[in-house]
Amino acid sequence: MTYKWNYLTLTTDQKNKKNELTKEIQIDPVLTELLLKRGISSVEEAQKFLYPSLSDLHDPFLLPDMEEAIRRIEQAIGNKERILIYGDYDVDGTTAVSLVYKFLRKITNNIDYYIPDRYDEGYGISIQGIDYAVETDVKLIISLDCGIKAIKKVAYAKEHGIDFIICDHHMPDEELPDAVAVVDAKRADSIYPYNELSGCGVGFKLIHAFSIRNGLAFSDIEPLLDLVAISIAADIVPITGENRVMMHFGLKRLNANPSFGLRGIIEICGLSKKPITVNDIAFKIGPRINASGRMMNGKEAVDLMLAGDMSQAREKAVNIDKYNEDRRELDKRITDEAVDFVDNRFNIAEHKSIVLYNETWHKGIIGIVASRLTEKYYRPAIVLTKSGGMISGSARSVNNFDVYKAIEACKDILENFGGHTYAAGLTLKEENLSEFKRRFDEISFEEIESKMMQPQITVDAEISLNAITPRFVQELALFNPFGPENENPVFVTRGVLDAGGSKLVGRGFHHIKLELVDRTVSEPVQAIAFSSDEHFKKIKEKQPVDVCYTIEENRHGGSTYTQLLVRDIKG
Repeated sequence: MTYKWNYLTLTTDQKNKKNELTKEIQIDPVLTELLLKRGISSVEEAQKFLYPSLSDLHDPFLLPDMEEAIRRIEQAIGNKERILIYGDYDVDGTTAVSLVYKFLRKITNNIDYYIPDRYDEGYGISIQGIDYAVETDVKLIISLDCGIKAIKKVAYAKEHGIDFIICDHHMPDEELPDAVAVVDAKRADSIYPYNELSGCGVGFKLIHAFSIRNGLAFSDIEPLLDLVAISIAADIVPITGENRVMMHFGLKRLNANPSFGLRGIIEICGLSKKPITVNDIAFKIGPRINASGRMMNGKEAVDLMLAGDMSQAREKAVNIDKYNEDRRELDKRITDEAVDFVDNRFNIAEHKSIVLYNETWHKGIIGIVASRLTEKYYRPAIVLTKSGGMISGSARSVNNFDVYKAIEACKDILENFGGHTYAAGLTLKEENLSEFKRRFDEISFEEIESKMMQPQITVDAEISLNAITPRFVQELALFNPFGPENENPVFVTRGVLDAGGSKLVGRGFHHIKLELVDRTVSEPVQAIAFSSDEHFKKIKEKQPVDVCYTIEENRHGGSTYTQLLVRDIKG
């Protein structure tokens, strides 16, 4: 794959601030540049970024309808009304339900939780879920990570004497459900300073507000940040602002003293004696939690996260790991079928997007398959299947193309839709499929430029190998946790050579374990370049090449060492 390297540069104003900021915060000038390129230009902003503090969390009562939400919860507890915690079946929804349920069950016994079945009920609030609430004498439903568009469902609940508190982070329509409270920072009338919270993050703000109003110490809810960290990494929300603070302290909790349920998942992932990172959550922990809702029912994931001891946690983690293995097998088979269709029966050169439909494909896997297609063909992809008499699909996108808005433009022929800029879901009737394909293809053709379909690497800075000192690596670690909108910085070094020890490694010998030098160092720097064997010959011939890479700290045998993770090689 050929990547285009895009270099971030400083504006004139940023260049003028560089020396002063470097002097004030006393870090390497290259790292000061990275701060400026992230829009951080004052000492105060830099201190908050490099040294996150829980005191930087915003007042939860700035969220719309938070006062009303807390009053209604207090009323329900005081009147011994039954409360149902309702959430989506993905990682964000199940962590949110686990968090709010764990908190409230210490205050009231009149509480239950509900996760809709992906296949029988679909996304969001369901009639079946409300009927369950009626049958179990629930008077208040708190929905998490869903509900912002459930106008008819909330009205149905109201007809049965059930109030709703909606805690969501998705984009609302102009009309809001007639709930007691609609807590969503993306509301048009919101004055909340940060609108990129995860669904679980909104749940945390709810219990934070309740704690403030009822004189509970923050230390009572701080342990629940491990669940918030899982949701932030798995739901791919920006790791900026409040999310960065909660992720920072959530990761600390995950590494030091996670809940029994999360410890069970950590063990099954083989991460017990390793530092857990955002990538570990995104690629190991998150997929296992998700597998429950994809293959069976997300309620099992909540059961795991609420485990009261390690024996129970290990038993449930084994089950969820089995679901994940089944998910992997399905994922590979359906992805292979989708790729075969695109390569042999879909003229990719004539399209700037991919929309595939196969009624036999497993609904729980299509989002993963859409991601695979986007990665392979670098085009927005929508994968659709049949479920409950309707066509349901998942969409994934490329940089600078808002797939949610593109789907929203077709809302008159959709039954339901929701999501974010780069990931969305939709449901439609079969008779509208052809028209949807035509419209989505037309929108993508108009809005996607050719350069958006070429994979790109954003380069933060160009450095020589001698810049990678222990102090530099230590200061760079302050930029953690990495993720969307705070990516691990990418560096370029030009004219590097093999120091003599570079070799092919791995199954099939497609990866290169590199020992690199440039004109500034004599001691080789260790690096790894995955799936890059086509460059091996020129490297062993000691031809100079340019490499772009991230700087990683790895552990082996109890010791820590620095290694470059090479993203691309040119030369």
